Amino acid sequence: MNFKRRTNTERECEPPMPEPLAYFLTWTTYGTWLPGDERGWVQYRRGVQLPNPIIAREAAACMTEDACRLDHEQRRLVETTIADHCRIRGWALHAVNCRSNHVHVVVAAHRHPDDIREQFKAWCTRRLKAMEQERQRTTSAAVVSSRTIRQKWWTERGSGLYINDEEALEDIIHYVCEAQDHPRDS
Repeated sequence: MNFKRRTNTERECEPPMPEPLAYFLTWTTYGTWLPGDERGWVQYRRGVQLPNPIIAREAAACMTEDACRLDHEQRRLVETTIADHCRIRGWALHAVNCRSNHVHVVVAAHRHPDDIREQFKAWCTRRLKAMEQERQRTTSAAVVSSRTIRQKWWTERGSGLYINDEEALEDIIHYVCEAQDHPRDS
């Protein structure tokens, strides 16, 4: 695929890069892919790191809530919220796929990808909390007293890749919509 991450360290003597066609945004749910993870992990500003069980145990010990796995209804709410936010902002949403432990979005907007991703996460958090409040309101008092509404839904950051040509855009849309590791409704 022909897309890459841009950095803020572009050299002054080079011409500016053209605006990307879109961004490929990804973020995970809270606690589902911790530093040191056996699948490898990404350290902020340092890139992909090898698994490290000691770091994984330390990260797990620092968690303030259980890991967040989104159910089917929550996943649909996340996708709807992202689509609504794009419509309101006038952004072009090419693809969105919310899985139980991560979200992929392909979007075109005249904003920095980190800003876009953080807006999506904030609005999805608001809507997910409202959904949980409604679920508690309609659930028996005995069950509600043992549950609190989750505060942490997402990891702190995520990734934002720049998509610079039509072929890469088609490839990443296909990946987001069709090439996930499990069937769409799982």
